[in-house]
Amino acid sequence: MKKYILYTFSAVIMVLALGTTSCTNDLDVTPIDPNMQTGDKINPDALLNKCYGVIALAGQTGPDGDSDVDGIDGGTSGFYRQMWNSNELTTDETICGWGDDGIPEFDFNQYDRTHPMLRGYYYRLYVSIAFCNQYLEDFSELDATKTAEVRLLRAFSYYLLLDGYGNVPFVTSVSSEKPEQISRANLYKWLEEELLAIEPNLSEAKAKTSSDANYGRVDKAAAWFLLMRLYLNAEVYTGTAQWEKAATYAKKVIDSPYKLYTTEKNGYSAYAQMFMGDNGENGSSVEAVFPILQDGLTTQSYGTSLFLMASSIDSDVHIFNSENSGGNSDQGWGGNRMLPDLVAKFFPNNNAPNVAAYQMPAEAGDDRAIFDGEGREVDGAQTQEDVKSDGHFKRGFACCKWNGWKTDGSSGHGSKYIDTDVFLFRVAEAYLSYAEALARQNGGNFNQEALNAVNAVRERANAERKANFSLSELCDEWSREFYYEGIRRPVLIRFNRFGGNVNYNWTFKGGTKNGRNISANLNIFAIPETDIIANGNLTQNPGY
Repeated sequence: MKKYILYTFSAVIMVLALGTTSCTNDLDVTPIDPNMQTGDKINPDALLNKCYGVIALAGQTGPDGDSDVDGIDGGTSGFYRQMWNSNELTTDETICGWGDDGIPEFDFNQYDRTHPMLRGYYYRLYVSIAFCNQYLEDFSELDATKTAEVRLLRAFSYYLLLDGYGNVPFVTSVSSEKPEQISRANLYKWLEEELLAIEPNLSEAKAKTSSDANYGRVDKAAAWFLLMRLYLNAEVYTGTAQWEKAATYAKKVIDSPYKLYTTEKNGYSAYAQMFMGDNGENGSSVEAVFPILQDGLTTQSYGTSLFLMASSIDSDVHIFNSENSGGNSDQGWGGNRMLPDLVAKFFPNNNAPNVAAYQMPAEAGDDRAIFDGEGREVDGAQTQEDVKSDGHFKRGFACCKWNGWKTDGSSGHGSKYIDTDVFLFRVAEAYLSYAEALARQNGGNFNQEALNAVNAVRERANAERKANFSLSELCDEWSREFYYEGIRRPVLIRFNRFGGNVNYNWTFKGGTKNGRNISANLNIFAIPETDIIANGNLTQNPGY
């Protein structure tokens, strides 16, 4: 039984003087439940819950209620869904056939300063920062560990702003003043200092299951993990590489109590179990440095694991056997499907078979190939109109990685919303980061230690062990391990495979069937035009 100590609120209520934006029509956080307040005071534990909950839930009144971010559909506005759309639909892994405002612009790399979803993502991150600032202003002296956790959650939001938007408004207190803009390099410096400062006060690293106290709360390993990401991308963010530091912090995660999960259970591969409905209970959470908790009854959202599953399948998929169709939920929206470029990562000879998902891993020789080709075309869409037209979902393989099936044979808590937690930080990323950092220090050459790290990830998936590797092959390995997990865009940018004259193109990159180079300015998103207009302290990113 999962303990939702973080996300099952009596409620969280406050009026925040948001200094993070000045456009109240686009971001409005208002009181929802007056029972949350005691007089004029905010309950500190409820506010701590909200600092976590803003990552897992769209708002305060359930999946169909008001969103923390006004002016965008509540189901769409969820943190993970916004992060995923910006980092996956823009890449070589997936494309979506929905005509929602903003989706085609992601599909074809044509987003600009008025893009509605990039505005929603931006404001979602600042909502998170605002709640954290409120907690730190009111309760930072109550408990050193909780304060460190909130500072880490705030740092995570600022990290995503650093990665996505570059030079952004910066505020660390509750203020009605219009914030100043911080440069990308200075925000990088602040993040490094902040994470190093809070690490001693965080709880000791400890792998947990959903029955353990504090499952879902960050500890020292989460700080090491975020430092690892920061250092791995330092050259992109500042112009100066930090491969040695990236390797150091990746190794700290690898050597921590969190481990690469390798246990097969009841016929399910170790890899598959991390994306199933009982991943908080089946043992795979030993890999989850930072999980986002989900429950089909008490933690419902259209923006987290339900979105990851339902947007990517229809009722025709057979994920684990020939009898059970769908994803153990009555939802199958048929929107996001795999680009042929992703399928080719598993079938480089363009010989992907039209078989069901439960048959695909054996065909690929890789447990990670959890996708369905039965009755589908691997490369069916020929024009932009094909991407969006009726029947579009069969014009591409269906990703079945995320689902609600449980390894113990039990059903989920609800028939619609699944119980699958999202492993936001997982240990395999430390292994690939460690290998990459070592190789880049060595002129792109993989020594035995780097090879061992990559092969540990491959062997867990029962994929062939490699005797040598190149950086180009490692970029593909990042995709095989982490496809559909919302991190592809930063990886492509780090490998110089995204914007600019890079000559690494994928299907429909830039809007053409065979792909084309896109402008280098697209490596950073625009500051939303609404914020530029509202705050005279801000300067738009180049090219927008």
